[in-house]
Amino acid sequence: MTAHFLLSLKGEGGWMLRCLKLQVLNVRDVEAATGNEGGKMQYYRYEAAEVSCCYKYLMFSYNIIFWLAGGAFIAIGFWAWSEKGVLLDLTQVTRMHGFDPVWLVLVVGAVTFILGFAGCVGALRENICLLKFFSGLIGIIFFLELTAAVMAFVFQDPLKDWISEFFLKNIKAYRDDADLQNLIDSLQKLNHCCGAKDPEDWNLNLYFNCTSTNPSIERCGVPFSCCIIDPAEKNVINTQCGYGVRAKTYREKMDNVIYTRGCITAMEQWLPRNIYIVAGVFIGISLLQMVGIYLARALISDIERVKFHY
Repeated sequence: MTAHFLLSLKGEGGWMLRCLKLQVLNVRDVEAATGNEGGKMQYYRYEAAEVSCCYKYLMFSYNIIFWLAGGAFIAIGFWAWSEKGVLLDLTQVTRMHGFDPVWLVLVVGAVTFILGFAGCVGALRENICLLKFFSGLIGIIFFLELTAAVMAFVFQDPLKDWISEFFLKNIKAYRDDADLQNLIDSLQKLNHCCGAKDPEDWNLNLYFNCTSTNPSIERCGVPFSCCIIDPAEKNVINTQCGYGVRAKTYREKMDNVIYTRGCITAMEQWLPRNIYIVAGVFIGISLLQMVGIYLARALISDIERVKFHY
């Protein structure tokens, strides 16, 4: 004989109803097995339908890291803007001619924060809507990553042209934003390159062009990040090493002073040498996303099963 009862149990977030299935074992069956005839005692066994604590707290632990990291990224982004005075004058955002790296930090931080919030709160409160939103958003991000990878492989030449145009646009705005300047300098130093295609790309910049009307002391020069560093002076940064290196009187020595390889070519050469690292990073990120989707769907399934027993 089987009966169903609704019991009030105290759990996280308040009192929750839990459905208990009560199975009544007839005493005669017990007496037949034990040899005790004539008794009238009944025995009860309870089976509780509950959400798996394992999935619940794994989901919470998985997301708390992303939630905190997202908050940190957002804080860093606003701090960077405050240092540049953007928060005091928001019109600076629209006046930027190049790419502001702070936007990337803020967007990544916002998406990570929203995902972490939905996963953490959805797991603790057993909220199906938040968990479905979490798994759906991760699924969309994974699909976009996969699409971008396929498109980059299929349309290599258009992608190369787009990256080159993007680089040239930001060369023009090199002096407009300190964060953009540091980003370009880091890219050129790490890849031992100068400009998008060659050092002559810096002629597009207002401060480095070789026109006779340019009064800048950096005329016909390149940023210091293009310079070949002398091993004996690697701890000393000479910010004027690129001054005038593209002038006609200095061209013969240019190869010994600065890198003449363009950064687009440098990245093309870097990718085949590090293809396994790139593939490993992509696979690692994909596995993390799949684990998140699996935990969310498993938790949703548990919650729906409990609700079904109500």
